[in-house]
Amino acid sequence: MSNSLVILDRDGVINYDSDSYIKSPDEWQAIPGSIEAIARLSRAGKIICVATNQSGLARGLFDEITLANIHAYMSHLVEEAGGQIDAIFFCPHGPDDGCHCRKPETGMLEQIKSEFGLELKGSYFVGDSEKDIDAALTCDCQPILVRTGNGRLTEQNLDSDKKQKVLITDTLNSAAEIILG
Repeated sequence: MSNSLVILDRDGVINYDSDSYIKSPDEWQAIPGSIEAIARLSRAGKIICVATNQSGLARGLFDEITLANIHAYMSHLVEEAGGQIDAIFFCPHGPDDGCHCRKPETGMLEQIKSEFGLELKGSYFVGDSEKDIDAALTCDCQPILVRTGNGRLTEQNLDSDKKQKVLITDTLNSAAEIILG
């Protein structure tokens, strides 16, 4: 395993997800333990990158300034807990836009590799959906599926071949325990 890079999905992993989208910092609510888990990983020397599909932008539900404010709030909470998020990558496109950045496509992961000059192979990718798992596996990352967000449903629907390649745990907090060994 790469000992430096940890990639995190956002909605359903760090914060509670919503079928009506997270449209403001006020709607963004951290899942208990997630902020502390990120801070712990950061303090252990991990490079923390968030890779998140944000089709609410394409749908006109919020703008990039609002998204930046949401991410500033999230980053501030992590900093208050003694850690840092090194970078946040997002796909602003809708599911039918045919872009290369929307997971399960690998554009955001390629951006991370390029920006940080790190190999993705063996890095951990923590997510709650099959799109996260597929992007991770395509880039030779080790996927960790958390049961928060859509994770329980994802776990039920994974085929046995894919399930063998994925580490499954309850929360980002327990994923951090796995990553830190």
